Parts: sequence; structure tokens; C-alpha cells
Amino acid sequence: MNKAPQVGFLAMGRHPAFPVFVQALNGLGWVEGRNVVLEPRFAEPGKAEQFDQLAADLVQQGVDVIVALIQPEIIAARRATTTIPIVMVVGVNPVGQGFASSLARPGGNVTGLAWDADPEFTAKNVEILRELLSAPQHIGGIIDPAFPSTVGWEAAQRGALQLGLDLHGVEVRKPDQMEKAFAELRAVRADAVLVFGGSTLFGSRDKIAQLSMNNRLPVMFLYREGAEAGGLLSYGPSLPDLWRRSAIYVDKILRGARAAELPIEQPTKFELVINLKTAKALGLTIPPLLLTRADEVIE
Repeated sequence: MNKAPQVGFLAMGRHPAFPVFVQALNGLGWVEGRNVVLEPRFAEPGKAEQFDQLAADLVQQGVDVIVALIQPEIIAARRATTTIPIVMVVGVNPVGQGFASSLARPGGNVTGLAWDADPEFTAKNVEILRELLSAPQHIGGIIDPAFPSTVGWEAAQRGALQLGLDLHGVEVRKPDQMEKAFAELRAVRADAVLVFGGSTLFGSRDKIAQLSMNNRLPVMFLYREGAEAGGLLSYGPSLPDLWRRSAIYVDKILRGARAAELPIEQPTKFELVINLKTAKALGLTIPPLLLTRADEVIE
């Protein structure tokens, strides 16, 4: 009897979209306990240094493929193996990072989905905040330095400059630095806050949303999960969609495809989510035109 293939996972905290991935695998014919073994490894929130050991554990386990959520996980998986296929869920600049020769033909053991926040996208986030707030002057940015979002940050700065806004960034490496970050943003009189990418920031979305309420500072996330946690709004790629698409990569690899020959794809589904409950608590009125453009309104 053939041994069921093993699929390893690397993520920080138990990701809310993980069940979406499992469901997508089921739809492709892979059912845990029947013909596939799932090996999830979740680092504690804010402890990206755990990924190296977790990735090494998966390699020692002998998994057939590793699904890595975002950059710190991808980097750890790549350090642990250059032979086991690695599927990125949200990679950033895989060619520049040395993971792939090209998007069309990666050439190594890393494939999946990758997204570089282009200047137009990042500038749009700033424009949405300006549309939402009456005459904002200062926008804050919370940045995870472990996540390569420099391009997105620089694009946001240019977009803010073009709109006559000041953009002040604060680096956060650990969840316990969040209170200090908000205190700094309050000190510079930020009118709203943009939360950039990164495992630590994503895993701290509940805390960020609570600090947003405590400090009366509207927060905009990249992912809908931030708005669902209580942030005012979000605009960016759909993580559940990326999880579903990453399951397709796993299916192809388990059926014999080589990661080196599977083109790296980019997000195609972007969504604007607005939390009306949070808007009401902050005393904000969402412009009707912005509401009509929203993909989802949380009431």
C-alpha cells in the first residue's frame, strides 16, 4: 500500500483562512485521513524566529510539499530545503529574493503566488483614506521590518506627497511594541493609520483594532481579516482566494508536476471591506460613493 503524501504548512498563529485551504484540497480530491496527511506548524504570534526550527521539523518529517504563508515562512522553508517543493501563498518579489529565475519559469523548488504592492495600488490606499476623512493632514504607517514592504512604503509616501499629505512610518517588530507605535502616531497627530504587510502585523490585527478604538485612530488594513477584527476598512488581495489557488499548486505537485516548471501567479481578486460598526464607534460617516464601491460592508 502506497504511503499517503504529506503536506506541511508554515504560518504564524492559526490562520483564519487555513480551513479554506483544507476545503479547497478536499474539492481537488485530497482528504485528510484518507489519501493525504496534513502537517501544520504554527509559530507563536510575533515569534518569527521559530520558523527555522518549524521548517527543519517539516523537512525531517519528510513532507512532500511545504505551503508557506508569507515572507518569513518562505525564507525559513527555503533555508531548510532546496529540494522539497515550496508553495508560496503571498510571496514578495521572489525573483529579487533569489527564490526563482523568473515568474514564468521559476527553475527551483519555490512556486505559488507572489504580490508586489505596485505604486498605483499603494497610492490608492492613501486616496481611499483621503476620501474617507474630511481634510486629513497626517497619515501614519505601521511597518514590519521583517517583511519586504519597502516598495509599498515608498509608493505610499509618493502617493501621500502627491495628495499633499504627510506620511509618518513606525516600525513594529513585536506585538508588545504596538502600544508605543500608537503613542508615537498620536504624538505626530496622525488622522488615520495604514497597516502594511507582515506576519506579526497580521497576527496582531485584533490588538491593532482595539488600539485603534482606544486611541480614536481609524485603521486601514491590507487584508479583509483586519476589517473583520474591528479595523475600519481594508483594501487588498483576498487571502481566502490565495489559499484556494495555492491548493491548486499543491494538487499539481502531488500529481507529479515540478515546482520549477509551475509559473508563479499574482493575485487577481482585490476587495474593499468597510466595517460600519467601527465607523459608528469612531463617530465617522462613510461617504455613500465609497460604500457603493465596497465589496462587503460589515454592519
